[in-house]
Amino acid sequence: MKRIMLLVILGLVSLAACRQAEKAPDTATPATETPEVSETDFNWNPENFGDKRILRYQIPGFDNLSVQQKKLVYYLVQAGLAGRDIIWDQNYRHNLAVRKALETAIKNYKGDQQAAEWQQFMEYAKNVFFSNGIHHHYSNDKFIPAFPRPWFESVLKDVGHSLPEEVLTAMFDPKVDAKKINQDPKVDVIAASAVNFYGPGITQKEVEAYYGKLEAGGGKYPISFGLNSRLVKDAKGQLVEQRWFAGGLYGAAIKEVIKWLELAAGVAENEPQRKALQLLIEYYQTGDLKKWDEYNIAWVEATEGDIDYINGFVEVYNDPLGYRGSYETIVQINDFDMSDRMKVLSQNAQWFEDNAPVLPQHKKDSVSGISYKVVNVAGESGDASPSTPIGVNLPNADWIRKKHGSKSVSLDNIEHAYDQASAEGLLTEFAHDAEEVERAKKYGSVAGKVHTALHEVLGHASGQLEDKVSTSAIGTYYSPLEEARADLFALWYIMDPKLIELGVMSDLEVAKAEYDSYLKNGMMLQLRRIEPGKTITQAHMRNRQMISKWVIEKGAKDKVVAIVQRDGKTYIDILDYDKLRGLFGQLLKEVQRIKSQGDFKAAQKLFETYGVQVDPVIHKEVLDRSASLNIPPYAGFINPRLTPVANSQGDITDIKVEYPIDFIQQMLEYGERYGFLPVKN
Repeated sequence: MKRIMLLVILGLVSLAACRQAEKAPDTATPATETPEVSETDFNWNPENFGDKRILRYQIPGFDNLSVQQKKLVYYLVQAGLAGRDIIWDQNYRHNLAVRKALETAIKNYKGDQQAAEWQQFMEYAKNVFFSNGIHHHYSNDKFIPAFPRPWFESVLKDVGHSLPEEVLTAMFDPKVDAKKINQDPKVDVIAASAVNFYGPGITQKEVEAYYGKLEAGGGKYPISFGLNSRLVKDAKGQLVEQRWFAGGLYGAAIKEVIKWLELAAGVAENEPQRKALQLLIEYYQTGDLKKWDEYNIAWVEATEGDIDYINGFVEVYNDPLGYRGSYETIVQINDFDMSDRMKVLSQNAQWFEDNAPVLPQHKKDSVSGISYKVVNVAGESGDASPSTPIGVNLPNADWIRKKHGSKSVSLDNIEHAYDQASAEGLLTEFAHDAEEVERAKKYGSVAGKVHTALHEVLGHASGQLEDKVSTSAIGTYYSPLEEARADLFALWYIMDPKLIELGVMSDLEVAKAEYDSYLKNGMMLQLRRIEPGKTITQAHMRNRQMISKWVIEKGAKDKVVAIVQRDGKTYIDILDYDKLRGLFGQLLKEVQRIKSQGDFKAAQKLFETYGVQVDPVIHKEVLDRSASLNIPPYAGFINPRLTPVANSQGDITDIKVEYPIDFIQQMLEYGERYGFLPVKN
């Protein structure tokens, strides 16, 4: 009864906020305006720096929304940006201080901006802004400034700013907090990781023992332990959680998030959507993880409406032990035509589950509640920006997915932007023959979309754990294992004639194009992202190499795939696509078994054998062959800006979409408008 009463009160507050929000919101015009171009003028050259490329995306269909829907999108985007500081602090304890120093220098430095040191400084700043901190967003290695420390300190002095010795040392000393996430099984992954999820002096064994005890008493449907807190030691040396909520850690930013979510709830499209938003608000107000689970159930069941969103401490990739969620938001507008075309996958989810090549006890008897939409992104923040996924499947809690279902989305305008910027040079350089090139040009785009759909809609939603097995049993290998499971599900089914029968694709050549692309990327192209001498640390990359190397090795005897040497270059030639599909099925069966039974040793052996180590000869060749193409291996996005239009009475009558073109200027604008957490200098 208490919860119902609170929801009623929140509903009244939201309604009042909605009426107040009919006036133009109190968001001051930033001192730093971002250059922009119109929606129709999208001929814009992407900016490259380091190993990154900056792109933009449009928001198709936004003008077709009602004013109420546009306001809902605007409020949700603002809610996401209000929490932007959180991901910076989560990634590393000194990130906010470094960012403030960079912003101050860029805005106020009057010295020689043509000097080599300034150019090196700007390159460093762009890398830091792109990665939400001083560690690379993918490799997790720390960026080391090319400019001298004395020069940087003189710049700070010129602009009236300073940094403590501890922060300067963290920036310039390569040995200090060198890796954001360290998953080397030979080290204590908590002590060796710079990510700000754990306080000083905490060990991996202590964390595992702490949550092992909690999970043992968690019951049939345990809450998402550790998802929204920082684990520290108190004065007595006992482990305690500093929760992230309005009255705790990150409270200043979370209160701003809540303010915008209350406005969003006031203009919700329907009652289920409003209920989910109100539960999310309660979760942020209390930090109660049981409330988070209630919210996820309500959110996954709210399937009507044109607008949806992801908001919260969601993915656990940045925690070396997979407990804590990084702050992330994505605001989405339904793409009706594409969603109608692809919904047949979720409608036939039980058929795919029943026919999957896994052990019977690892299949769900009843697959329900799976929804799938193709959407267009209207705004992103936190761990989803500037570098963004192209598909999402949530919630992550297995018991909620089994009992209540899941939502899957493909981010169509993001995929479209990637396709527009895709480089033909890499295809022609690394493809085995002209047939592969032509197949990729004809079917590559649709192959990628079908793979993403199968991965997100069916792959992540498939399978079940055996009794008394927790996903935490897989430890540091859980994230790459789960991504491998979803990828293998997609790779197995993309070659199935059932997809042609369902109208998802027209020809099995689509599947062949995806097989060509997957092995080429897993074995070679993704190595462009790795520095010489480094191992693979990122979950998705470990997954892709593991799958590719495993099937090539296991298929060698039957000549399923050939590694071809020609003119001193290496190529991958798939000789038998049907047998390759069979190998994907065998590996899917084993990966599902490992997850379902919590077999840590098998997961460790699989990834340490196939997914972590890099062949130095192939690596050097890939780097040499791709160097002349000058195509960065990573891409991220400048977000559109949504601006309210008000009448003479201050009532919002429309929301205007603007498309900024300057990455640094948008970062400075965000720092001014959404910098809500205190910076410790």
